[in-house]
This record gives sequence, C-alpha cells and structure tokens, in this order.
Amino acid sequence: MGVAEDSEPPLKRVKGPVEESKGLPEDHSTTKSVSCSLGDQMARPLTSQGDGETIGSQGVIRKAEFIKIITRALYSLGYDKSGALLEEESGIPLHSSVVNLFMGQVTNGKWDDSVATLRTIGLSDEIMKSASFLILEQKFLELLKMEKVAAALDTLRNEIVPLHVNLDRVHKLASCIISPSQCIRLGISGQDTEGTKSGSKILEKLQKLLPAAIMIPEKRLEHLVERALDVQREACVFHNTSDSDLSLYSDHQCGKNQIPSQTLQILEAHKNEVWFVQFSHNGKYLGSSSKDHSAIIWEVKEDGQVLLKHTLCGHQKPVLIVSWSPDDSQILTCGQDEVIRRWDVSSGKCLHVYEKTGVGLISCGWFPDGRGIFAGMTDKSICLWDLDGRDLECWKGQRTLRISDMAITDDGKRIISVCRESAILLLDREAKFDRLIEEVDMITSFSLSKDNKFLLVNLMNQEIHLWSIEGDPKLISEYKGHKRTRFVIRSCFGGLDQSFIASGSEDSQVYIWHRCSGELLLALPGHSGAVNCVSWNPGNLHMLASASDDGTIRIWGLDRFNLKGGEQSNGSNHQCNGRS
Repeated sequence: MGVAEDSEPPLKRVKGPVEESKGLPEDHSTTKSVSCSLGDQMARPLTSQGDGETIGSQGVIRKAEFIKIITRALYSLGYDKSGALLEEESGIPLHSSVVNLFMGQVTNGKWDDSVATLRTIGLSDEIMKSASFLILEQKFLELLKMEKVAAALDTLRNEIVPLHVNLDRVHKLASCIISPSQCIRLGISGQDTEGTKSGSKILEKLQKLLPAAIMIPEKRLEHLVERALDVQREACVFHNTSDSDLSLYSDHQCGKNQIPSQTLQILEAHKNEVWFVQFSHNGKYLGSSSKDHSAIIWEVKEDGQVLLKHTLCGHQKPVLIVSWSPDDSQILTCGQDEVIRRWDVSSGKCLHVYEKTGVGLISCGWFPDGRGIFAGMTDKSICLWDLDGRDLECWKGQRTLRISDMAITDDGKRIISVCRESAILLLDREAKFDRLIEEVDMITSFSLSKDNKFLLVNLMNQEIHLWSIEGDPKLISEYKGHKRTRFVIRSCFGGLDQSFIASGSEDSQVYIWHRCSGELLLALPGHSGAVNCVSWNPGNLHMLASASDDGTIRIWGLDRFNLKGGEQSNGSNHQCNGRS
C-alpha cells in the first residue's frame, strides 16, 4: 500500500479530520496541482515504512497494517498524543498526506477542493464517482439551504448528473428544487447541512465507501478482537458463561465444569412418579406434576436453594403437565383426560377450572399476552378460551389422541401440535395456512425454542431431531445415545443462547448434547428410575432440573456450588389448595 513521505514529523501533524495548511492557496486550480503532486508521491511505496515486513509466528501479519490499526485505535480511544507518538517512532503514518488533506477538506466543508483531491488518491472509477456523489450531494443541499437555487441547479446539472450514478437519487434531489419539503421526505434534516457536523457525517459515510487501505476503519482493532473471541467461543463445546467472563489475557476454553453435572438437591415431596418439570420464565420458580394427582410450585432462592412453596391438590387423575403464564404470576395444571386448573402462584389458590362436557383435556398453554389459554382435547380438537372459560376459537381434528404437547409462538400467530403419529402441524391462525413436519417414526414429545425458530422433537426410535421452522421446515441436527422404549421422554433447550440439548432417558440418566455439533457431552447418573422430563433454568445457566419415576426431582448445578454435607432433601411444607 503506497503512502507519501512528509517533510514534517508525524507528531506535529493533526490526525483524523484536519484543517488544510494555512499556506495552501484558496484557488481551486492551485489546490488541485498540489494534490496531484502528493498523489504522485503516494503511488511510490516506501520500504522504510516496513510495508513488506511481517510479524507473528506465522508471518501473515503485515507490520505496517498492524501498527496503523493500533494507531487508529489510540486515536479512537482519545489517546491523541500516544497515537501521534507511535506514528513518529514507527515512521508509519496512519494516513498519507493526501488523505489527511482530503479528510480536512471534507470536515471543513470545502466540497470543490475535496472532490479535486479525491481524484488524486488513486481510486477505482466506480468508487471515485460514488464518493464524489456523496460530497457533491452535500454541496447541493447546502446551496439550497442558503437559497442559492441557481448555483444548486448548476451543481446538479454539471457536476452530479455527469457522474451517472444513483439516478433515482438524482431525480429526488431535482424535486427538492421544486419542492423544498421533498428534502424532509428524503430523510434530510436541517442539522445535516450545518457546517462541521455535515462534514463529519459525510466523512463517516466516505469511510465505509473508500478502501480500508486508504482510510483505516474506525474501531478496526476492536472488531478484530471481537471476531477472535467469537471464534474461540464458537469452538468451545462447553461454553456456558456470560461474555463478561471472557478475557483477552488468555485463549478462552470452558471445561465440563461449566455444565450442570452435580446433584445439589433431591426434592422428595411427590408421592409417586414425577412426570413433568418446568422452570418459570424468570427462573425464580419450578413447577412439577406427578402421577400422585398433584402439582407443586417450588421457589428458587437467591442462593440457589429450591424450596417447596405450594402443593396444588384437586385433580382426580395424574397431572400431565404444568404451564407458566407469561408473567409467571399464574400456572396451569392439566389432568390426564380430565380438567385444566389455573392457580395463583403467590397464594396457591385455584382461580378457575376449565372443562368440556364429554371431552377430556390432555394439554394446555397460554396466549402470549396472558389473557387466555389453549387446550388439546381427547376428541382431537384444539380450543382457545379466555381466562373466564369462554370459547374463542376451536379447530377439529388437528391433533392425535395420545400426545399432550402443544405450543404457540410468541406472536400468537402459529399453534404447533402433533396431528398424526409421525407428523407435527404448524397452524397459522391468521393466514389459515398449514405446514407439516413429517418425521420418520412416531413422535413422543416436542419442545419449542425460546426464539420460536426451532423445534426439538423426541421420537420412538430413540432419536431427538432439531427442526428449523422458519419458512419451510428443515431438519438441522440429530441427537442419539439416550434410551426410550416405553415411556414419554421429554427434552429441552438450555444454557447460554440455548446452546445445549438436555433429555431424560429410561436408563435413569440425564443426557446433554452440544446443540450445533450434536456431540454427546455428558450422561448424568443419579436417579433410580426413568427420567421423564428435564428443564434448564432460563435465569441460571448452571441449574438443571430432572423428574423421574423414582418420585424425585434432582437439581443439578456446577461442582463448585456443591453443598457441604452432601445431598439435601426438601419438601416437608405440604399444603393442599384448590377445589376438588
């Protein structure tokens, strides 16, 4: 990359947007002549500036570029003296003299001079014309603001139009002459044509347009460092820490200790198999349901302890699932082929019972706004109710009898339900348009990702499939290793950015995979019966809950948070609330 040699040391030159030398004549032709002279010098590379030198163990980093990027970072951070000193000591200026001259002219609104200097920099014809257009457009707008209509028209006809670029924009600029209000419609405010402010804004636009070798992009060093961190983070299969934990002092690499793998608590309040667990959206509560006809609300304390808050009694049959309201103030419980109950989380009081004569309910969920609920029925229908139980909508024959899982996207537009043994229906409520996910085997359960873009599907053949449901459904990944032969086993997304997949298993273990690679990371023993369901705490990256046929719920965490004195059992505060 060619640069010009200056007679003055870099320390004495103004960096960034600079004013022209006081000795520079105001005459346009003289300015052009001086600029051409500088441009000719710039075209000759100077070996003394180390353009051919490389640094680093692999010899791929050009020393001159490396120093310029550091210099640019110093100026961006406000360390002007340090930046100037680095230029002086290295002999490698941030910008050539002609580029410094050009930047100063643009900043000070000397549009004709800056266009003339631009032509000497050695740009491609396309870039030169596009850059000239930006500058001359600003000149045109300022002339209009000063009500110099004839001069503005002359600039448009004789300087902008001959560039033959952005013709649509040219037509819109022409309309500004006839109707000044058109400038507002073009998104041009009065502030955009105010002196130094306008020059600085044009310079920002030019920086994005001109080659990086000509004008070093601002924050280039920060961008390179961030990309390096991104690469390290993406390569770390165990990455489960916040970005604030990343450091520049050493390469980033998480170990398995960042994945919840140690049993911290065993919750034993249920009297029979525990079929379902789910953390609240804010991670402050855990809901569980059991074959013992009850559901329990657990409270997650600030120190990570999980304590029983309410036992919800009233169902006459096993409770299949629970579902948290969007604000976590209420919770639904769905009995097997029975009724749905809505509870107040704070008091544990039953607020409403939803039922339909002659039909059993096997699934439930909330509207995204919390003003209603949806339910799957044993007659294969899907019904939507308001909180008082009034019917809002109903679709017949849209689901199977066996599968209880349903979901609704956060925008409320799509309802997701198993419609055949091996197919999932994506029902668009507004467009009345259906899409299907066709699977290779019987579906036993599914889970919707937090961003509503992916669906995790558990199959009878002991596989878990990850589907993208944006546009046409597409199979993304498969996860294998867990055991499933007889029961409904549920899986979930979890961890930082939901980068992990966790699942129960009939071999009494919890399995955890890396979501992108599909690599099986951990198999966690501890339960003595099939693990039916798992839930990853959205408010705590390092907390996982599992529900098992052994009648317990295990809370998993990091090794360093292991409680002294071994495993603890909680669940003695038994409260029964709700009507029978």
